[in-house]
Amino acid sequence: MINIRIGATLAVFVAGMALMSLFYLPRGYTEMDSSIRFTPPGKGHLLGTDNFGRDVFSRIMAGSRYTLLVALVTVAGSALIGASLGLAAGFTGGIWDEITMRLMDALSSFPGILLALVMVALLENGSISLIIALLVLFIPGFVRIMRSGMLQLKDKDFVKAAKLWGCPPLRIIFIHILPNLLPSLLPALVLGLSNAILAEATMSYLGLGIQPPTPSWGRMLAESQAFLFNAPWCTLAPGIMIMLTVLAFHYLGEGIRQHYRAG
Repeated sequence: MINIRIGATLAVFVAGMALMSLFYLPRGYTEMDSSIRFTPPGKGHLLGTDNFGRDVFSRIMAGSRYTLLVALVTVAGSALIGASLGLAAGFTGGIWDEITMRLMDALSSFPGILLALVMVALLENGSISLIIALLVLFIPGFVRIMRSGMLQLKDKDFVKAAKLWGCPPLRIIFIHILPNLLPSLLPALVLGLSNAILAEATMSYLGLGIQPPTPSWGRMLAESQAFLFNAPWCTLAPGIMIMLTVLAFHYLGEGIRQHYRAG
């Protein structure tokens, strides 16, 4: 339970910051003032200012909503597609199962970041391209989880009984089998958020994710590394936020997994 508590506390903090940024920011995250460049953290600027005189705290708050949005859309989309493919492959078997799993093996054979880089390079830089790249990257994991669970359950007595009663396949899959797979799916969803946030930060750091003037924690890291020793707060702020957010969903996912195993 300690993992769930730690993860939930950190997740509420990050989600609260993202929600607050929709209604309130201390300053405009694109507002520049060259007269206050590299101002250290203090009363006027909680986390200081960067090389353009922009308020780092405001940019951290605004960046949280874009980072979480990309992660949520990515994981939701990949889970929906991956779970559907995995359930269908495991339930039907045969040639459909073989084709699906060989396709997933082909996708998984490429290094994750390399596959995302190639997809973003083929598309235009931006949030949509990043989401599509990460979505494709995370689909194989959900396919394997759902297919494995389906193979374990489809020959159980309650499924056979549903077939004897004449239940259609879709009803059997979504009403009788899917609820029993939630203990495997829910931890994967939460851990997927952790991986998606880290992947988004990595892509943005490389300049292939969210584009300026929209703030992104990964891009803030890349932009501030040139003056790391002169203004370390510009680097530490987004770095710490990435670490806390990744840890939040990692602890939460592991806690949920342990809870189901103990139950």
